[in-house]
Amino acid sequence: MFKLKTVALWVATAIAFAGPGTVTAHHGWTWTEDQESQLSGTIVSISHGNPHVHLTLRNEQGLWEVDLAPPGPSARAGFVEGVAKAGDRVTLTGHRSRDPSQQAFKAETVTVNGKTYDVYPRRSKSTRAGS
Repeated sequence: MFKLKTVALWVATAIAFAGPGTVTAHHGWTWTEDQESQLSGTIVSISHGNPHVHLTLRNEQGLWEVDLAPPGPSARAGFVEGVAKAGDRVTLTGHRSRDPSQQAFKAETVTVNGKTYDVYPRRSKSTRAGS
């Protein structure tokens, strides 16, 4: 019985310490440039699944992997399934990857079919850089 409790405590401790780092690494903004920029192109594919709404976008530079907010906040912004589809032109504001070899982007706003969706409304311009 003692060994089982000890093992359970070790497992719980490992999960507690591993979990926050994993969440921060995936959901943070540290992998992106501080400067806000725009990205435009044509949607190749779109997924509204967890952990983030995700677009693959094609423009003159090639294919881009784009993360938006998680499905809940994206839906609250009105960016739900059916609003955008493969073949639609889209303009995004957000932040490019700090790694220039990656064509990756984290979007804060999405403009498609004449409507803009602010999927990160709490990130005002003053708090966007470096957060």
